[in-house]
Amino acid sequence: MELFDRLERRELEKAVLVHVDFYHESDREDLEEFYELVDSAGAEIGTLLTTKRQRADSKYFVGKGKAEEIQQAVELHEADVVIVNHALTPAQERNLSELVQCQVLDRVGLILDIFAQRARSHEGKLQVELALLKRMATRLVKGWTHLDRQGGIGARGPGETQLESDRRLVQGRIKSLESKIEKVRKQRGLGQQARKRSDVPVITIIGYTNAGKSTLFNRMTSANVYAEDRLFATLDSTLRRVHLPGAGNVIFADTVGFIRHIPHDLVTAFRSTLEETREADLLVHLVDASDPHREEKIRDVQEVIKEVGAESVPQLLAFNKIDRLDPVVMAKMDCNNDGVPQRVWLSAQTGEGIELLFDAVASFFKGRFLTVNLTLKVDAGKKRAQLYSLGTILEEGFDEEGNSQFKMLLTDQEWQVIKNWPELL
Repeated sequence: MELFDRLERRELEKAVLVHVDFYHESDREDLEEFYELVDSAGAEIGTLLTTKRQRADSKYFVGKGKAEEIQQAVELHEADVVIVNHALTPAQERNLSELVQCQVLDRVGLILDIFAQRARSHEGKLQVELALLKRMATRLVKGWTHLDRQGGIGARGPGETQLESDRRLVQGRIKSLESKIEKVRKQRGLGQQARKRSDVPVITIIGYTNAGKSTLFNRMTSANVYAEDRLFATLDSTLRRVHLPGAGNVIFADTVGFIRHIPHDLVTAFRSTLEETREADLLVHLVDASDPHREEKIRDVQEVIKEVGAESVPQLLAFNKIDRLDPVVMAKMDCNNDGVPQRVWLSAQTGEGIELLFDAVASFFKGRFLTVNLTLKVDAGKKRAQLYSLGTILEEGFDEEGNSQFKMLLTDQEWQVIKNWPELL
C-alpha cells in the first residue's frame, strides 16, 4: 500500500530522478517530458542521474554501479523517492527499493500518481483506483515475516499467508471496481445512443497531453473547464452543445490527454472515457505547433487512436499555440484539392483562428442537413418551442395572418417527422 500512502501525503517530496539513454530509439523516453511529469506530480527535484545502456539490467535496470550511485544520491539529498523515467518490472522496482531504502517509482507509477491527484469525477476516481490496484497486484510481496500464517488455536489446515490474504483482498476490490465501471460505461452508452438517435454530431478534441485541449474547449464552448500549463491537467471527459452556423447543433467533447508509451492498464481502465473518441463523428487532433517534437507526438497520438479502435473516425488537425512560433504564423486553414479542410492554424489562448476552426468543423457536417422553409400555424406554440429546441433556425418571420415562417437546417430524419405535423401550413 506504499503508493496509496505516498499519494495521501500533502508535502512536497524530494526526488532523485533517473534517466537512461538507450541506444535504440524505440526504448527511449523524452527527458524534457520527464521533467514536466515530475513537476505535474508536485515533487521537488534533488538531482538527476543519467546513464547510457544497450539494454536494461535484469536486477536493477541501471546496473550495479549506477544503482549504488543512486543510493549515494538518496543519502546525500535525503530523498524520499527515486523516480525512474522508464517502466520497471516488479522485481527491478523491488530490488532497487531495497538497495536505496526508499520508495522507487517508475514512469507508469508516476503517471498514475498524477492521475490520482487530478481525477475529479466519480468515474475518473474509479478508473484511477482500478489502474492502481492492477499495478499493485503484481507488486505485492511478503511484508510480515513474523506472521507467516494466519490463524492459531482452533484453526484447521495450514492457514493462509498474509500475502495470499492481501492478494485476495486486492482481487476482490478489482472485481468490485470493474463492476461499478461497467455500470457507468452502460450509462454512458445510453447517453451516446441518445445522441445518435437525435442525430447530433459529436466532435471530440484529442491530442498529446498539454497541447491545450481544455483551453480550446473553453474557447469554443464558453465552458469553464479546468485548464493549466501542466501535463494531464484534466482527466474527465466533458461535453458541451454548441450551435455552428451552417451545420446546426453539435456536441464538443474534451478528453484525457495522450502520451507516448501510455500504460496499457491506463488505456484499459479509461476505456469508457476513451469511448468518446471511438464514438465521435469527427476528431479534432490538437497539436502544439511550438513543440519541436510535434511530429513524433502526432505519431504517438495516432498509435493510441488505433489502440482504442478509433482509426476510422475522420480527423482534422488543429495546430495550436501559433502565438509562440518564431516567426509567428498567421491563422489559416489548409484544404485538400477537393476543398476539404485538413489543417487549421490557431491560438486557443488568444482566440486567433477559432472562427476558422468553427468553419472547418461545420464543413464536415453541412451535407448532413437540409435547408427547409416551413410555416407553422399561429396557435401551434408547443410545436414552435420544439423547433427552437433543435437550435437550427436560420431565419424567422411572420405572414399577414401571424403564422410563423421558418428557414431551418434539419437532418433528413428530423424533416421526415416534422413534415407530417398537422400544425404545418
